[in-house]
Amino acid sequence: MSILVNNISKIYGTQRALSNVSFEVGSNEIVGFLGPNGAGKSTMMKILTCYIPPNDGRAKICGFDIATESMEVRRQIGYLPEHNPLYLDMYVKEFLEFVGGIHKIKNSKSRVSEMIEVTGLQLERNKKIGALSKGYRQRVGLAQAMIHDPKVLIMDEPTTGLDPNQLDEIRGLIKSLGKHKTVMLSTHIMQEVEAICDKVIIINKGEIVANDETKNLQKNQTKQIITVEFDKEINKELFEAVREIEGIKRLQGNSWQLVSSSSTDIRKEIFNLAVANNLGVLTLNREEQKMEDVFKELTK
Repeated sequence: MSILVNNISKIYGTQRALSNVSFEVGSNEIVGFLGPNGAGKSTMMKILTCYIPPNDGRAKICGFDIATESMEVRRQIGYLPEHNPLYLDMYVKEFLEFVGGIHKIKNSKSRVSEMIEVTGLQLERNKKIGALSKGYRQRVGLAQAMIHDPKVLIMDEPTTGLDPNQLDEIRGLIKSLGKHKTVMLSTHIMQEVEAICDKVIIINKGEIVANDETKNLQKNQTKQIITVEFDKEINKELFEAVREIEGIKRLQGNSWQLVSSSSTDIRKEIFNLAVANNLGVLTLNREEQKMEDVFKELTK
């Protein structure tokens, strides 16, 4: 088990940031650590990386205890914090060589060149970090987090400030890293979670409210969304015959979006309703619930 968290609690004065949080992350998994602002995500990540101690509970990274073996824990982890700390007066290549020296990496120059290529910093390697855009600074942060080839990568909002092309590249990089490393990342971009995360942990008000595979979380929520298009115009009241329908929204033309919390697929009833009213059904689809909907349902 790469990450093992057992009943971790953290209190700041009178505010309880984490309350008896427990979870496990296996080897070579990409885990999305999600939650609203102030839910305790960054606090948990700072505890796992030995930046701050918990008030109670225990945690281990690759078998090493964060309280008694913190130096070993730090060797196992690559960390990209939410506010990416960089030396703005240093050149990209110079900074990465400096970080490589801290980690006592053998063949540091070749490793730096490899990280520059992996993170797409070739054209920026001889620029000062202070002259880079936010997106490229984020890439420098990713390079420093990976330069010592850690077994576990912990990233707090790793794609902040990236343009759509950079997003695709960094997501692809994270996904490829997940084949050989454990990756735990915090993000507010739900499409990112759906695209790259094997598993999702959702925290709300300092407590875990969901911990499951991404596909299971989307399947297990009871709300279903149906889109239907008829061949002619109808009145909204027609849908009242289907008791399970809780929400009705007209889209464009003769298309409608229907919401139901029933566990039963209501498409058959909608089709029968159309037949009874001499309506032609042009489309009838059941949408898979999006991670954004799951997130809202669990944290509202």
